[in-house]
Amino acid sequence: MKFKTPAQIFLAVAIIAALFLPGFLKIRNLRDQNRDLHQKYRRLEAENALLKIELQRLENDQVYQEKILREKMGVVRKNEVPVKLVPQE
Repeated sequence: MKFKTPAQIFLAVAIIAALFLPGFLKIRNLRDQNRDLHQKYRRLEAENALLKIELQRLENDQVYQEKILREKMGVVRKNEVPVKLVPQE
């Protein structure tokens, strides 16, 4: 097929673009989503590793257990008086 006028060339290019552009855009969108999911996966993997370390410390380290109990749960030993500091405004 020979193109004789610029209008025919433009029409051929427009048809080719109409056929391939949606597929190209879909692939590009999926590639972006894949990249985002890989980043999220790496971040969650790192967070999971930190949580495993935390769990291991909570199960095995008595000093750490006491620290968490005192700081986060407000537990005091027998004969201790709890003191709560209130910042001045």
